[in-house]
Amino acid sequence: MRIYNLFPLLAGPFSHWEPHLERAADMGFDWIFVNPMQKPGKSGSLYSIRDYFKINPALVDRLDRRSANDQVRRMVAKANSLGLRVMQDLVINHCAYDSALLKKHPEWFVQENGRVAHPYCMEDGHKVVWRDLAQFDHRNTSDGEGLYHYCRQVVEHLISLGFEGFRCDAAYQIPSSFWERLISEVKRAHPEVFFVAETLGCSAEQTKQTAAAGFDYIFNSSKWWDFSGPWLLEQYDLTRETVPSISFPESHDTPRLFAESGNNVAALEQRYLFSALFSAGVMMPMGYEFGFEKPLHVVETRPADWETTAVDLRDFIRHVNRVKRQQPVFQEESATLLLEHSNPSIMLMWKGSVRTNQEALLILNKNLSHQEHCFVEDLYRYIQGSPPLLDLSPQWAMDFLPTPFHFDLGPGMGRVLVTRAGSG
Repeated sequence: MRIYNLFPLLAGPFSHWEPHLERAADMGFDWIFVNPMQKPGKSGSLYSIRDYFKINPALVDRLDRRSANDQVRRMVAKANSLGLRVMQDLVINHCAYDSALLKKHPEWFVQENGRVAHPYCMEDGHKVVWRDLAQFDHRNTSDGEGLYHYCRQVVEHLISLGFEGFRCDAAYQIPSSFWERLISEVKRAHPEVFFVAETLGCSAEQTKQTAAAGFDYIFNSSKWWDFSGPWLLEQYDLTRETVPSISFPESHDTPRLFAESGNNVAALEQRYLFSALFSAGVMMPMGYEFGFEKPLHVVETRPADWETTAVDLRDFIRHVNRVKRQQPVFQEESATLLLEHSNPSIMLMWKGSVRTNQEALLILNKNLSHQEHCFVEDLYRYIQGSPPLLDLSPQWAMDFLPTPFHFDLGPGMGRVLVTRAGSG
């Protein structure tokens, strides 16, 4: 899955989405992920859903005579015509605190001191409470069947609008048995539908349990890796044989990488290259390709926040996505090893496809401000298959790889070397 996150509050009414869909398709993405589009509660947050069966008025074009649902269907049809499938957030762990569901079905919610409870998290030892949200009680409700069938109706409604995938928000907070039933029943009726679990922030055991519930993909934490420590590959190996994962260089929940890196274009290229080639899937939010600095905000972002910049990474991203699309080793959770290198500023990673025996070497300059020299006595001692290694790097690809191998990598620069698929 090569996913472009089209953030609805930045894109505006559906009638304005076509250029964004065309740009995503042109860069080689094959999925569009849209954050919640349902009617929000009083807070206005996309993730505080008041009515699951109505569309957010901020996204509806009032000059279009079509119904809100038909405007969604038209948008999805346009995406499909460009070769893009569309997924939406499935937020069924909580809803808006001012939703009619609280009065109609109080038994569906966690109760605390006689009132419906707000969800919360711990940040730096402090309890952060989301007072605009009400926590569904999937574990202990007295009406588990009623809550399940309501969630199933939400999914069926979104499928009727044309959505073929769901990013399941905080999936680990809902019992695995719930997901196993929902996913199996939906796939029985709609085999083409994908389910992706958002599992960031949970324990390794929670991740394993959630991943095994029938999800097609989960998300991984490669965005925070320093290209050195063992923890990422340890996490990767926990679920690699159970379910493929999706990397991302930034998301709607993180700061913009361009601002975070001090306006360093090399950081954008480095992170996208690694995210796309590390795991089976990749996701990128809109604006990353232009070095946007304003973070995406689930309440405050508006189309007026679109930025005019001097950055344009579309050609770079298109090249990387093409490599991912064409090379099997980058389309699966391949076996992955971090290899030692004499220069600590150089990352040398080996990947091997289980399905085709194709192998890859990723060479990355960790240093975002200085050139680093890469020397390898013999690249071929790291691969099992037959020569040659092909250079598919997005910058300064070489027709011939010498032995010994010398290369001066610019700040953040990566080299992408692969064997032919099926060799070995």
